[in-house]
Amino acid sequence: MSRRRRGDPVHGVVLLDKPAGLSSNQALQRVRHLFNARKAGHTGTLDPFATGLLPLCFGEASKTTAFLLDAVKAYRAVAILGEATTTGDLDGEPIASEPLPQVNPDAVRAVMAQFTGELEQVPPMYSALKFEGKPLYEYARQGIEIPRQPRPVTIHELELIEWRPPRLGFEVVCSKGTYVRTLAEDIASALGTVGHLVALERLQVGPFRAEDMVPLEALEQAAKVGELGQHLMPVDAGLPDWPVVVIDGPGSQAFRNGNPAPAETEGAPASGWVRVRDVARIPLGLGEIADGMVHPKRVFQLDG
Repeated sequence: MSRRRRGDPVHGVVLLDKPAGLSSNQALQRVRHLFNARKAGHTGTLDPFATGLLPLCFGEASKTTAFLLDAVKAYRAVAILGEATTTGDLDGEPIASEPLPQVNPDAVRAVMAQFTGELEQVPPMYSALKFEGKPLYEYARQGIEIPRQPRPVTIHELELIEWRPPRLGFEVVCSKGTYVRTLAEDIASALGTVGHLVALERLQVGPFRAEDMVPLEALEQAAKVGELGQHLMPVDAGLPDWPVVVIDGPGSQAFRNGNPAPAETEGAPASGWVRVRDVARIPLGLGEIADGMVHPKRVFQLDG
């Protein structure tokens, strides 16, 4: 006898405004429970103390997450200078203190300008990066220091938004793999002191922006009145810049079955990845155009 699949077949994206105090997985499970969703995942972990944009992908939307891994991210952060912690944020224990720099905002901006563009960053010990199958934070909790190699990251924009010693506030637009905790520590070091983050809010993940976030409390209220669906974005919402190809009749059925279909939509590109929809504008999946045909790469099964 086959096992009964638990949960409902919910498909789409929710842009959660993650509250402080929850891990990304805890936040995901809270929202998954509200939807009674069978399958769910998130794109890009936020530390428990951090808040802000956490895209949650339900059901077939999970087939788009791989294309969001390289997405540009933006954050608003506040660091306290003069004191370092074990974790680089307010969840750690104090480990060092240094005098505050006696500099004006222009001098701070000049130092921060050194951290724009391509640079190398040493990942923190308190991170989920693996060493011999175990996350680095497990070694850190045992007092074990693991040598880490610098990793290339790109800081696209870095703007000072507050300088009221010891508070240093900034906004950053950066590539994947950037640790804002480490960036704050490095800025503090360049200013001749130490520091740690006390606030971190994510404002952007690729095409998703903070103005479209939904607080957990709003989702809980929507669940009580049966209006959760209004917060569910389409499964391919994370790929708004991809061209859309519409196929109909036998072509749409062929695509659903995993077979190539004619790419006859007016304005369809001659090659490359596309979002595929039927004549009712229902997403069918993701495909790649070659030789006038749309070849299925990810087929959405929205009926189960």
